[in-house]
Amino acid sequence: MLQNNQLRSVPAEAFNNLHNLQSLRLDANHISSVPVGCFSGLRSLRHLWLDDNSLTEVPVEALSELPTLQAMTLALNHISYVPNHAFSKLGHLVVLHLNNNRIVSMGTNCFHGLHSLETLDLNYNNLVEFPTAIRSLSHLKELGFHSNNIQSIPEHAFTGNPSLITIFFYDNPIQSVGRSAFQNLPELRTLSLNGAANLTEFPDLTGTKSLESLTITGARITSLSSSVCEQLPKLQLLDLSYNQIQTLPSFSACESIQKIDVHHNKIEVLEENTFTGLMSLRSLDLSWNRLSSVRPHSFSALPALTKLDLSSNQLSSLPLIGLQSLTHLRLAGNNQLMELMPHEELPRVRVMELPYAFQCCAFVSCERRGGGLTWEKEEAADVTGRDPSILSSQVDQDWEDFLMEFEDEAKPQHSVHCSPPPGPFRPCLHLLGSWMIRSGVWLIAAISLVSNSLVVLSVFFSPASSVTPPKLLIGLLALVNGLMGVWSGWLAAVDAWTFGSFWRYGAKWESSFLCRLSGFLCVFASQTGLFLLTVAALERSLAAARCNKSDMSSGRSSSPLSIHLSTCLCFLLGLTVTLPPLVARHSSTSLCLPLPSSSSSSSLGFSVSLVLFDSLCFLIMTLAYTRLYCRANKAPPTSEEEAALTRHVAWLLFSDCLLYLPVAFLSFSSLLHLPAAGPEAAKGVLLLVAPLPACVNPLLYLLFNPLAREELAALAKSTCGAAVVTKLHCKGGGGAGGRSRPKELDSTYDDDAEKQSCDSTQALVVVGGIKEEEEEAGRGRGGGDTQHSVTLTVPHH
Repeated sequence: MLQNNQLRSVPAEAFNNLHNLQSLRLDANHISSVPVGCFSGLRSLRHLWLDDNSLTEVPVEALSELPTLQAMTLALNHISYVPNHAFSKLGHLVVLHLNNNRIVSMGTNCFHGLHSLETLDLNYNNLVEFPTAIRSLSHLKELGFHSNNIQSIPEHAFTGNPSLITIFFYDNPIQSVGRSAFQNLPELRTLSLNGAANLTEFPDLTGTKSLESLTITGARITSLSSSVCEQLPKLQLLDLSYNQIQTLPSFSACESIQKIDVHHNKIEVLEENTFTGLMSLRSLDLSWNRLSSVRPHSFSALPALTKLDLSSNQLSSLPLIGLQSLTHLRLAGNNQLMELMPHEELPRVRVMELPYAFQCCAFVSCERRGGGLTWEKEEAADVTGRDPSILSSQVDQDWEDFLMEFEDEAKPQHSVHCSPPPGPFRPCLHLLGSWMIRSGVWLIAAISLVSNSLVVLSVFFSPASSVTPPKLLIGLLALVNGLMGVWSGWLAAVDAWTFGSFWRYGAKWESSFLCRLSGFLCVFASQTGLFLLTVAALERSLAAARCNKSDMSSGRSSSPLSIHLSTCLCFLLGLTVTLPPLVARHSSTSLCLPLPSSSSSSSLGFSVSLVLFDSLCFLIMTLAYTRLYCRANKAPPTSEEEAALTRHVAWLLFSDCLLYLPVAFLSFSSLLHLPAAGPEAAKGVLLLVAPLPACVNPLLYLLFNPLAREELAALAKSTCGAAVVTKLHCKGGGGAGGRSRPKELDSTYDDDAEKQSCDSTQALVVVGGIKEEEEEAGRGRGGGDTQHSVTLTVPHH
């Protein structure tokens, strides 16, 4: 052994007397020349290592003195050309390694005389043409020329190699392959062809009946011959992924096949006879196709099938007949597949990837504990604490290893790894979870809808209200806050309708138009309300600043035109930040809220930008009101109405900012993957805290703003008074010119109803009038305001 000795040349006469030497290692040196005659005394040498040196050519003359040589490696040198008859004297050579050199071309007869060669390694060179010189190697069994620059394989390429068992030529820029290139190779066991972009027809494999593994990927094959299994009766592995196959023939004659991989093709329909009679088939991968229909008995005659991958297709239903032996099932990406799968139909399943989390509820053991789910201890011990990427890689490795040993008998109780797993945002039993959250959502929905409706009525429909710019903003804010109540009400109604069995309807609910619409309304209401509040705060600050000027001594608000333009901008900006998540199809939950995907950088970036933008709005409002109160002593409000509106916007700013803090904290925690709050707490914040401004904002206006009481009282008086006058007018007109009603009805119905209505109206008018006069006297506005009174003249019959 002379390896790793920094030799630059083989000693000329060092081995002359070593007649019985059988193995010589000269690898890992710096040998650049092999003198003629240096091996003349090695009559019994069988193994020679000259790899990892600096040879630039094959030492033809020196090697001709080794007639008994059986294995030689010249790998990891700098050889660029193999001349003709380079190994003509090595008739007993069985193994030859020329890999990892710089070979660009080879002589046509360079392998002449290698009558016993069985293994030839030409991998990792710079060959640009197929080495036709191999046709003289009649006993060649293993051939490798992968990782070269060969672009085509000619017709009848291996005519002189009938003993070939394995061919490796992947990682070549192969563009074309002769259809008869692999004919008449009766001993060939493995054939791998990757990336032949111009290959459009399946190769003719006539006479290659012993093939066990066939891989043709990255080509443009559109169809398979119906006789493919007749040509390959011993085929065990077939990989035709990344092609353009549209239909599959019947594989019934491939009785020994164990794995079929045809993912990333264009298959649309799976016929019933495609896999009939494949008793040994264990793994079937049909993912990333266009499958929209699977016949009822397509898998009925596959007793050994344990792994089935139909993910990322267009399936709307899946027949489960014959799939009782499955242990791995992948259906993720079939968004139209919403049907539930009974656990009894898949008794041995261990790993599942389904389109919706609700479909996992039938396969995951759970208990009812406060409306939540607890995974069985056996599965928790196996899954908890593992990194998701490690778990995924383990599943992938297990999926690819189709020759693994499977248990013949299914365990009566076993854990199932099903993804996506159910959880608080995709529950099995109840949409809203606990009764505390359920009661809170109902209360928020009721208060939000009622209180915001009252604010809208008082601002826009009360005769005592003039729609000034700040009141316009308050009314529009109540209008969009009411949309948040609609979202909460929809969730509460769906929870009541699906109570205790949400998993049956969850998939349809998540993909429904109502869910998307409610989510849109929620996000739109939240963002637009924040923008309107920002405009209101800026308007109050600017109005206070103008009060300090001599030409604005009246203290009037901003111009209506600027406020109208600002409100339009708020609504447009709300649509701008609401539509992208819907258009980009961000992952949604049962709460119908678009959530950022951890695998999408654009989704995460948008979510972070939105949270920062909302925080900026609150900062701007805070600065504006800080400036306003700093100037309050210099320029006090000129009217009580202006002061009331300014105080109201301040209360809105304080309450909304306070309620935004937990939502912002939750958003940053989830985006940064911080274990600050669990999913249950996050769900509670989204359902109970996020919509609270829609309840607090109108209540602050109704309970603490005297303008609201005046407007509602005036609205009630005008509505009730108009109704009474209309009724009396109709009654009087009927007595004068119309048909007279019976006297009994007049005395028993009309007089009583009229009396009750007038009494209640009179009481309301008196109370409202007194209260109004007191407030007007306190503000000094009594002379200029309209007095609300109703004079009724009741005709006596």
